[in-house]
Amino acid sequence: MHKYEIIIYWSAEVPELPGCAAHGKTHDEALANTKQAIQLWIDTAQEFGDPIPEPKGRRLIFA
Repeated sequence: MHKYEIIIYWSAEVPELPGCAAHGKTHDEALANTKQAIQLWIDTAQEFGDPIPEPKGRRLIFA
C-alpha cells in the first residue's frame, strides 16, 4: 500500500497525485474513499504508462 499524504476537509485530496480527490459524509468515509481513489489513480497511470510518483513519506510544505 502506498502512503501518500492526504488532506481532509469536507472532501479529501492527495496533493502528490494531480487530480486525485474524494469526499464522504464523515471523516472515516472520506478517508476510505480517498484510499480507493489513490488505488484507482495508480491503476489508471499504470494502464496508460504514466509515471507514478513515489510518496515523499512526510508532510508537504507549502509556501
